[in-house]
Amino acid sequence: MLPSWASPPWTNQSHEHELEFMLLGFAHVPSLRPMLAVLFLIAFLLTLLGNTLIVMLTSLDPGLHAPMYFFLRQLALVEICFSLDVAPRLLVTLLWPGRGMSPTSCALQLLLVLSCVTSECFLLTVMAWDRFLAICRPLHYGAIMSPRLCHVLAITCWLSGIPVALVFTIWLFNFPFCGPRGIRHFFCDIAPLLSLVCADTRVFEANVFVATILVIMVPFCLIAMSYVMILAAVLRMPSASGRHKALSTCASHLIVVILFYGTTGVIHLRPKASYSPESKQVVSLSYTMVTPMLNPLIYSLRNKEVKAAFRRVCCERQGYRL
Repeated sequence: MLPSWASPPWTNQSHEHELEFMLLGFAHVPSLRPMLAVLFLIAFLLTLLGNTLIVMLTSLDPGLHAPMYFFLRQLALVEICFSLDVAPRLLVTLLWPGRGMSPTSCALQLLLVLSCVTSECFLLTVMAWDRFLAICRPLHYGAIMSPRLCHVLAITCWLSGIPVALVFTIWLFNFPFCGPRGIRHFFCDIAPLLSLVCADTRVFEANVFVATILVIMVPFCLIAMSYVMILAAVLRMPSASGRHKALSTCASHLIVVILFYGTTGVIHLRPKASYSPESKQVVSLSYTMVTPMLNPLIYSLRNKEVKAAFRRVCCERQGYRL
């Protein structure tokens, strides 16, 4: 049964709209919706601006054509896709509460969310492996990380999320949904949709848990192993400057990994009964809005090469105008 704050959007609806879903994100704080809409719009625009800038810099500047920046560009593109999938619908939910969402639109949003999260997990793993090779196998790095291999790895990361997302999206939307279709979340996600299903979903939930372990925990363990070996190699370096340089190239990636896996792990690995829908919305904001916005800042502020590339591109543009 929906709480009192969720009931008004469903009143006076015609029969033709009964099959629509309705996102009820932050409906428990209606007075804060205008302010939240402004904040999320700013975060959305900063996300697009920052990640687009990363894509442009790593594409235009010859100094950023190394494999590390190639994968950084792929990560920025994933963040752009993720934000375009989640943020506009969130703003619509906040500014026009009670607006319906067709099952097809909801399924498409879930498909893209699952695909982007899976691709980001694998991309972060590949980026950790790239840093491992650069620090622990420097003499063989150029031969191993060829442009062809980089493109193959990037394509694999992009495509790997599609089969997983397709299977679970189609499976979930084949269940019968009963009663009012108010989704207590700001985007279509598996857990809030499951609460509307009137069927036995134990097999589905077990498969989702297994897939979560494979998609989130296995890459996380591989990243952790990479950094253990990186740390061991760094500690063996004779010079302090060499150790500092090696660690500085990994610091940005490590911060992003902690932010992304810390929030996605809390959401997808905790038992359902251990948190309320409202608390889940707040935590979900971390990896859907906050992390994509912070990633460009983390990589640019801590990376001298990115800042130098930005200055070079700006100087070239000013010179061209003159």
